[in-house]
Amino acid sequence: MTNRMIDDFDARHHPFEGCFNFRDIGGYRGADDRTIRWGRYFRAGRQDRMTLGDLSDAANLGIRTQIDLRRPDEVQSCGRGPFGTLGARYVGLSLLPGGSYEQLNRETGTLGERYLAYLQYAPEPWRSVFDVLADAGAYPVLLHCTAGKDRTGVITALLLHILGVDRAVIEADYALTNRDVPRHVEFVASGPSFPEGMTREAFTRSAGVREDAIRVFLDGLEELHGGPLGFLRSIGVDDAMQHAIREHLLE
Repeated sequence: MTNRMIDDFDARHHPFEGCFNFRDIGGYRGADDRTIRWGRYFRAGRQDRMTLGDLSDAANLGIRTQIDLRRPDEVQSCGRGPFGTLGARYVGLSLLPGGSYEQLNRETGTLGERYLAYLQYAPEPWRSVFDVLADAGAYPVLLHCTAGKDRTGVITALLLHILGVDRAVIEADYALTNRDVPRHVEFVASGPSFPEGMTREAFTRSAGVREDAIRVFLDGLEELHGGPLGFLRSIGVDDAMQHAIREHLLE
């Protein structure tokens, strides 16, 4: 399944000048033939390079809660971004501990296997993300990591399962990340420059996703936990929390 099945990318994508992979999950069909509300949940990459024009547009979104999945060292390096100054409550919930990248690089192969390996770390931050999403007062929510594709992609896939979205659509939504990669690459090439030792081609690969990765992750959850909802229940995201999230996000 490819992102060709989602033909409204321009409607859900917010093309900020200095922030990439920023998009809305509204409009997807969910449980009981209900539809996800627009303007309630946004997923994105880092926001610290947003321009003054971006900030004006961002203020119109009315973000009330920023859920940051990055490690503390990433936050220290890049900062929290501007949404705190726009009135959002900041919630830092690092899914991966310090040193995890090195361990994952040693122990995992494909990107999908890497996502499954995320689950070896403490479940509390994962549960806490859904605690926030079960709170009616948290919305509109912005959830992000650094690139807005891996940690953000995994959490969003789990959320879409709670909302009853068809798995093919979940996989296609994940793959939409690749639609914003060329714009991201051009921005970095013309301004901040690529990380030391990284070529344009390598950066392009790192900014995108392998479309099969989320499929490997979800297949792994089926094998290990009986599915995404089984995994969520195993970490304390019970049926009452899932029901609350559906009520907040489904029309």
